[in-house]
Amino acid sequence: MQKRIASMLAALLVPALAAAAPVKIGIINSMTGPQAPIGESLTNGMKLAEEDLKAKGIDLQLVWEDDTGKPQVGLSAVEKLASRDNVVGIVGAYTSAVTNAVAKKANDYKVPLVNPVASKEEITRQGYKYVFRVSATTEDYAAILLDMANSLGKAASIAILNENTDFGVSGAKSAKAIAEKRGIKVVFEEAYSPGSPDYRSTLSKVKAASPELVFMVSYVADAILLMRQSREIGLSPKAFLGAGAGFSTDKFASEQEISNAVFSSTQWTPSASWPGAKEFGDRYQKRFGKVPPYHAANAYAALMVMADAASKAGGDREKLAANLRAGKWDGIFGEVKFQDFDGYQGQNKHQMLVEQVQAGKFVTVWPQKFANGKAIYPFPGWKK
Repeated sequence: MQKRIASMLAALLVPALAAAAPVKIGIINSMTGPQAPIGESLTNGMKLAEEDLKAKGIDLQLVWEDDTGKPQVGLSAVEKLASRDNVVGIVGAYTSAVTNAVAKKANDYKVPLVNPVASKEEITRQGYKYVFRVSATTEDYAAILLDMANSLGKAASIAILNENTDFGVSGAKSAKAIAEKRGIKVVFEEAYSPGSPDYRSTLSKVKAASPELVFMVSYVADAILLMRQSREIGLSPKAFLGAGAGFSTDKFASEQEISNAVFSSTQWTPSASWPGAKEFGDRYQKRFGKVPPYHAANAYAALMVMADAASKAGGDREKLAANLRAGKWDGIFGEVKFQDFDGYQGQNKHQMLVEQVQAGKFVTVWPQKFANGKAIYPFPGWKK
């Protein structure tokens, strides 16, 4: 009799224990290599998400993979996560180059991928059924900046300067197309190799073209150097426009001699009126000692969405993909809903914002309903 009771109890406990099993999700991020500073922001955002998910009763088993900023390493990470670690889904990666490669491989394995931040348009324009993107696209980065600039005074001309990476080329292509639609003449365009010690010859050509707007697509080290050398040669347009990435980081803003009055498109700010945005910003700063860039909020939102959808899928990748396609979430990043439109598949329509560095701090200046300050325009020139 006792054995029978014990067997019955064991049978009751097995499904309970199975239901409590952690949700196994793979993470691909640039934790070392040249993009590690922003990769760290993604990691920090996901750590906060993990805590909040646990408080909601969703326990995670995160399997972390470092892509080092290289597509080939990212491909190996997908293969390991999908076949050996048997994760239900993957969140990642950071750079557009790695993400574009990772997305194809994840789709081949039929393992759902939620991308937090990579913005190259083509990532979600290739007919993939298992790839979803929280992030806005390079088209959105360019459109919000040029619309803001035109609201301050109709611009006649623009120079476009970008790094020759997937992110840079896509950003420049988008900026050119949108500028032409807005009637802004492109008077200069050039792609550069990232990590160069000297951009002065290129910047001198930009200066000679006399553009009213200078649009740049760069990660953080190059963003700082480009602005430093713009100051050296006296390049002074009506506005410097940075397409997110390096221009939207606390490190860039802290370089006050060269960052003041520079605009940057961004996907999130602590002042945005989305539920919990301010609290997330305060919590992040208290925990990590720095202002969170949008990359951290993107990563937080991506993991929150993935984990919620995965917790209802019971380890089934097909059910997870269906949950991602059908779901809608609202939080610090605004509404997240994956849709098919304008040639995109599994793409979130996210509201972009524009920040401007003022005295070493980011001020949200556009759109007006999200603004917490006024734009400084035109560019006031360089302080001696």
